Amino acid sequence: MSEVSRPESEKQLFGHPRGLFYLFFAELWERFSFYGMRALLTLYMVEVIFAALMERDYATAAVYSSYGSLVYASTVIGGRISDSILGMRRSIFLGGILMSLGHFVLAIENHITFFLALSLIIAGNGFFKPNISTFVGSLYKDGDPRKDSGFTIFYMGINIGGWVAPLLCGFLAAKYGWHYGFGLAGIGMLTGLLVFWSGIKKGVFGDKGLPPENGNIEKKVLGLKQGILVPVLAFASVPVIAYLLSAYKALGVEGTFFGDQNIVNVIFKLIGISILLYLGYIMFKATVEERKKLFVAVLITFFMTIFWGFHELSGSVITLFAARNVDLEGIMSASQTNSLNSMWIIILAIPISLMWQWLSKKKLNPRTPYKFGMGLLFAGISFYALAISGASANENGFVPFTYLLLMYFLLSVGELFMSPVGLSKITDLSPKRIVAFMMGVWFLSSAFAFQVVGFIGKQLAIESTDADISGFSTLNVYTDGFMLIAQYSLGAGVLVILASPLIKKLMGNVH
Repeated sequence: MSEVSRPESEKQLFGHPRGLFYLFFAELWERFSFYGMRALLTLYMVEVIFAALMERDYATAAVYSSYGSLVYASTVIGGRISDSILGMRRSIFLGGILMSLGHFVLAIENHITFFLALSLIIAGNGFFKPNISTFVGSLYKDGDPRKDSGFTIFYMGINIGGWVAPLLCGFLAAKYGWHYGFGLAGIGMLTGLLVFWSGIKKGVFGDKGLPPENGNIEKKVLGLKQGILVPVLAFASVPVIAYLLSAYKALGVEGTFFGDQNIVNVIFKLIGISILLYLGYIMFKATVEERKKLFVAVLITFFMTIFWGFHELSGSVITLFAARNVDLEGIMSASQTNSLNSMWIIILAIPISLMWQWLSKKKLNPRTPYKFGMGLLFAGISFYALAISGASANENGFVPFTYLLLMYFLLSVGELFMSPVGLSKITDLSPKRIVAFMMGVWFLSSAFAFQVVGFIGKQLAIESTDADISGFSTLNVYTDGFMLIAQYSLGAGVLVILASPLIKKLMGNVH
């Protein structure tokens, strides 16, 4: 059959299903909106939402932490609803609409609408994020050797969006005002949705992504069809999430379970305890061989959580450090520095991938625990670079931009050592009967990472209402904090490498 006479869903482009490239651009624009907004969020809270508070850095850290945790936790719920009721197409549309509304509402400079906007983005992300990645996999048959390269192409779209968005949104926010930057992020999200809709209209996805056959989307619950009830409940959840985000103040007395914790912190503490208890029960019931591998899966998830906890400081503490203590004159704004991580990922992804292939041919490719250990070492060295930057500060307490550039280079290398292998190892190490549960735990690890971000952000909070705060007072706080982070990350990396021979034994034949 010629390419012209094939159905649209079977036509190829550069050796891959055409649908891949529609998903590539849809995800690119969605990530454009997400990272464009994230680049502005911390600075916007410090300079606008909480500008009048002495503890504005503390409040910003608390809200940013809760927002990040709920964004990633929502994917577990949204993915489950898609699998059982809506299907991927409807879920992506619902998520895209909610997120678009969130970005546009965020463009309104108002304290009340601010929390509603973040809540719309959280609810939307839960439906959009887990489904578009799964959609890519559905375009390929099991065992198709093109699948890995297809995901590589897809993830390149993520990083292109993450690189370009902070530059453009940051530029508009600095030159014309915050609402222009947030508004551009909203336009990016709508563009992604239009690209996806175009692919559906052209039939490039075939019958992929439709509601599950046993999903009963037409079934009525509370007098409404499930296909209608889910969007209604999604919108109804927005004010509830907004309340959780706005309740950022600590609940109780320091030293107690509720000490320096807000409602979201307590919720995630309880979720964490519940997961650990259930994992303990599963391990008790498992065979000895399953128990060994499951222990390694939990260990990998734990160390990945630590890494992401340090990595995600880029959108909070490191952005504030860039604004207050990095000499950016004539280079870029503080919000635009959020593009540096994605820039390095784009530059380094192929060389590092080729390096692993070359090492494999030489039978020198390190196994997963060694890669994780080295990833944590790179993260530690990256923060050490920031910690010693104070020695090169000028008379105003500003350090050279090269330190920040070097930090993101090292952190990106660490990310490429850890992130690509972690997900596949969870599926390999988990008993088949609980793979879905362990995947949920893996995704929740990013949510718990933001609890780490919030904790560090609160420790490094600067108490002042001075909008132009900078100088050696803030420099010393940040560099001392970065040194502690470096020590913890380096220590974790060394620990993993020293324990790698034992971990290899527990992993068995899993590489």
